[in-house]
Amino acid sequence: MVDMSSPTGGDPRPELHRTAQGEWVVAGRRCLVCAEPVAYAWPRCPACAGGVEPAWFGPHGTVWSSTVVRIAVPGHVPPYALAYVDLNDGPRVLAHTAGDAPAPIEAGVRLTGVSAAGDLQVEVVR
Repeated sequence: MVDMSSPTGGDPRPELHRTAQGEWVVAGRRCLVCAEPVAYAWPRCPACAGGVEPAWFGPHGTVWSSTVVRIAVPGHVPPYALAYVDLNDGPRVLAHTAGDAPAPIEAGVRLTGVSAAGDLQVEVVR
């Protein structure tokens, strides 16, 4: 049995890289059996336990849900906005959005990098 209780590595946030064109993308994996996309370096597919290969997701996506956090947590000053984003042809990731208002549901967004605290950031594109 494969232990899939956590992705490899200690930081649970997705890893971002900048492409040669200057766009940000999430480094993840795609299952070779069921094509499930994941935003983490899992050793096996979390859906079917199949083999995985490296994959890049983004830089664009769509807001699935969003909220404003008004409670202080270490490293973040409230209020700040978060959104779950479905990356185009990829997984759903949690990201910080610009400003302190929730992003509109189904709004198009693009990855804009990583905050000083290491959080994935997106901005709404019109």
